[in-house]
Parts: sequence; C-alpha cells; structure tokens
Amino acid sequence: MSEPIVRIASRGDGVTASGRHFPLTAPGDLVAPDGSITAGPHRIVPPCRHFPECGGCQLQQLDDEAFGAFVVDRVASALAAQALPLPEVLPPHISPPNSRRRASLSAERRGKQVLLGFNAEASHRIIDMRECHILRPELFALVAPLRTLMGELLGPRGNGGVRMTLSDQGPDVLLEKVDVEGLQATEALAAFAEAHSLARLALDDGYGAQTRWEPEPVTITLGGVPIALPHGAFLQATREGEEALVSAVRSAVGPARIVADLFAGLGTFALSLEGRILAAEGARDAALALKSAANRAQRQVFVDHRDLFRRPYDEKELGRFEAVVIDPPRAGAKEQIPLLARSAVPRIAYVSCNPATFARDAKALIDGGYTLNWVKPVGQFRWSTHVELAACFSR
Repeated sequence: MSEPIVRIASRGDGVTASGRHFPLTAPGDLVAPDGSITAGPHRIVPPCRHFPECGGCQLQQLDDEAFGAFVVDRVASALAAQALPLPEVLPPHISPPNSRRRASLSAERRGKQVLLGFNAEASHRIIDMRECHILRPELFALVAPLRTLMGELLGPRGNGGVRMTLSDQGPDVLLEKVDVEGLQATEALAAFAEAHSLARLALDDGYGAQTRWEPEPVTITLGGVPIALPHGAFLQATREGEEALVSAVRSAVGPARIVADLFAGLGTFALSLEGRILAAEGARDAALALKSAANRAQRQVFVDHRDLFRRPYDEKELGRFEAVVIDPPRAGAKEQIPLLARSAVPRIAYVSCNPATFARDAKALIDGGYTLNWVKPVGQFRWSTHVELAACFSR
C-alpha cells in the first residue's frame, strides 16, 4: 500500500507517517512499496537546471504553500525539542525568487576551463552557474564576466572565491585568493570595474580585503540612514526579509523608547526604532560605521563596541531598558541569555537564524519567568533549509 509524504524534515527529505525518508519529495506525494514516487499536489517542476546538484537550493520541488509549511514546521519542531508549547505563530514571510542581494561563490580554474558558482550539496565540487533563480539580476549579470576575470587571475590549477553584495551604489565585489601586481594589471582591474558599473572592487590575497576600485563611498541604507558598508559586514540576505524582521521587531518592542539592541551589527534594528537606543556590537568596523552614520543622521543611537560573549550585560545594566532586541549569530547567545533571563526587562524581541539555538535560549528565558507571546518564521533563503525567525517575549 502506498504511503503519503506528510512533512519535510530539517535537511529537506520528505517523511512518511511511518518515519521513512525520501529525498526530493513533497507533502502529498505517494510512495509505493517498491519506492517509486507519484507526484502529489504540492510538487512543482524545479525552475533551475542546476537543481538538485547545486547547494544553493534544497527544496525547489515544493510549491509556496508547502515551503511555507516547512518554514513554520522548522520553528515548531525546535520548540517541541525543548518541550516548549507552541505560541501564536504569525504568517511566515517567504522572500520572492531573484531577491538574494548577497552571495559567496567558489571559483576554480582547470587549465582553460573556469568554474564559478555555488558548491554542490555537502561537497567542495563547484556547480558552474549558468542560471540562478535566487540571486538578484544585478548580481547574476556579473557571473559570466567574473568567470572570465577569475580565469585570468587564477593559476592553471588555482581556486578562489567571489563575494557579492548589492549596495546602494550597485554591486560590491570582493575577489578572494587572488593577487594583482603591476600597473597594467591594476588598470585592467579598474577597467573591468568601470565597464560593469561596480560600486566597489576589492581583492583579498589572504591578508585582508584591499579596495582597488571605489569611485564613491559604498553604503547600505538601513532604517532610512545610509551607512558605510565594511568589507564582509553582515547584511540580511534579502531586502524583503529585512523588512519582515524589522516589522516584527517593532511590534515586539511596542511602545518602549529606551531600548538595547544586542549584536546590533550595522544597525538593521537600531536605526529602525524610535527613542534612545543602545547598540552593542563586537565587530569593530561595524560598530564604527554605525556610530558614524547615527551621528550624521542625528539619531539617538549610542554605540558600545563590546564582545557580548566575553562581556555580556548583567541584570543591573539591562534593568534600565524598557525593551531589549537581541539578534545573535547561529550559536545563539548562551552567555548573555541567563543574565537577560534574570533581568527586569519587560519586553524582548529575539531574532534568530537558527531555530535550534533559539529554542534553547527561549527555554532559559521562559524558565526565568518570561512568556513567549509569538513567533514569526522567516524564509528569506528561498528554497533552502535555512530558516530564520523573530519572536516576542514579555514579563
């Protein structure tokens, strides 16, 4: 008797009610006893020729309804693993196709052949990108010319990388593991940047980024404020995803006007909130960029260059705030959360890029007397198993 696929597991396999896993399936697909699959109502034809080889996407076989359900289920499953009840779940945000504004690609030269693209899933093998349904068109348009350029810069068996970010002024490109010496080569690099309307072109030969082309200072606008964009600075993957997270944080913070933004980065949330904001950030370049931008815009954002893993804020320091926004890296905020759980802060907006570490931290906050009011799942890495969220806690 055939079994239906009932859900998608965290790594992208379809799962039957009996717990059997089948790759590249969708909810509603039927699995026959011999393992053959009959497509169900939520399966679509993957739009990209590189799927499923390319590691940039894992779930292109799902329609939007099934992908949205997967994003919600990732958050619910993480909370259930910590024995936490599911709070109100707001409608998930799913970023549209061709909206990714940053990407890291791998490059390799094999004699006359040059490969440029994402790696294959769980592999160092490069999928030579000839189309892409997640990148912004402005970035994908650079793939072919960058393939030619990297072929000229890499040795016969060389490998490197390309990092691309869409800034206010256009594409910001960083080439990794390459070095350009001499006047002629430097002029050729500048000509390439000018011909392709790059906002900035930089090289990293292993000793840090060196800008080779930047006609005007490169910025990214956050909360209506242009802020200098340091090399390698964190930026939400899509503009639409950023807007969804900012809207959720504003809702969680509510009427609070004295707010701490922990792991503030460039100020995605600090510059989008009203009132007096303390922004704590451990990365020096990001902290300096945020401080300078806030001062120019005359925003009441006070920047503290502080490593919250080594020097988290204690209960007394946190007690003066009406709300706290916290957006830690994937590992969560294991050092800061116990102190936050013992604080008297009335409202907490927690933004996470890892449902598992979020659930761990949520349990500590709930054990400390907080209530998890709601969560909003966010799928800005479209067709990927990478899920983000925003959540509201109160006491």
